[in-house]
Amino acid sequence: MAPLIAARGVEKHFPVTRKFSEVLRGERPINRAVDGIDLTIGEGETVGLLGESGCGKTTTGRLLLKLTQPTGGTIQFAGEDLNQVKGPALKRFRQQAQLVFQNPFDALNPRFTIFRALREPLLNAGIPETEHADRMWTAMRRVRLPDVDAYYDRYPHQLSGGQLQRVVLARALVLEPRFLVADEPVSMLDVSVRAGILNVMRDVHATMGLTAVYISHDFALVRYVCARTVVMYLGKIVEDGPSAEVVERPQHPYTKALVQAVPVPDVNQSRAPLPIKGSLSQAQAPQGGCRFRDRCPYAFERCASEEPLMREIVPGHKAACHLL
Repeated sequence: MAPLIAARGVEKHFPVTRKFSEVLRGERPINRAVDGIDLTIGEGETVGLLGESGCGKTTTGRLLLKLTQPTGGTIQFAGEDLNQVKGPALKRFRQQAQLVFQNPFDALNPRFTIFRALREPLLNAGIPETEHADRMWTAMRRVRLPDVDAYYDRYPHQLSGGQLQRVVLARALVLEPRFLVADEPVSMLDVSVRAGILNVMRDVHATMGLTAVYISHDFALVRYVCARTVVMYLGKIVEDGPSAEVVERPQHPYTKALVQAVPVPDVNQSRAPLPIKGSLSQAQAPQGGCRFRDRCPYAFERCASEEPLMREIVPGHKAACHLL
């Protein structure tokens, strides 16, 4: 499988609002949202990016779409360095890489009809007007909006949450992209409609051969939609492998805790206490060694002095832990 995305040593640091004492000392604190990750995504691959809020997964998605510039490292898309892409080449990249937003209610302009919302990216990309109607109709059919003509003249407030998310997905597909990033695509929807949206996304990947990254904290979603799961903690990738393998045989202590925290439908089933405590540490000045050691029940002396590197446990399944 040829790589479509190749990220090497990617970092993204954000300046933090300084205290008066820090200003006097000339200090400039930074938030290390993404702190040196390597990630390769093959053409047509579906990858789930998983972790707690604040682990850096949304920032990683924005970096892959060139919506924010990296502080360090390189990201290649189809062999092109995104740091160097400008002008017409950047416009081509924008057509090939699209984003599905988390909140469909905020993702659409309330003053635009659905027709105008779908047509806007075609106009911005300079697609010939003769192709507009066919592209919009095809995108709407792909997301299973049955009576296409009934939606064009309606406004966002006239649609349900599930219908709006299908429209947001159709808007992303109308340019026929190669790469899609979906940031918590069903978290704002009722449980009753989530399965329908996820089935649509699976069908879209199969029919269009899309490469996709799903950003989520939901193991069930990632396992259902994604062939591969990447787990992040405090700006670092700690585990990477086939989704079924990661869920059934997690290797990193953090991944094990995430799997154990997944709710079960049987209220009478007893659950062991989670092996970790506390919450995500501050990313402003991460500790040396393993960043997970202050929450890890298995931490030992080496964890404080040496950062663990990713190593292959079984073919295709990697993790970063000194215990492995």
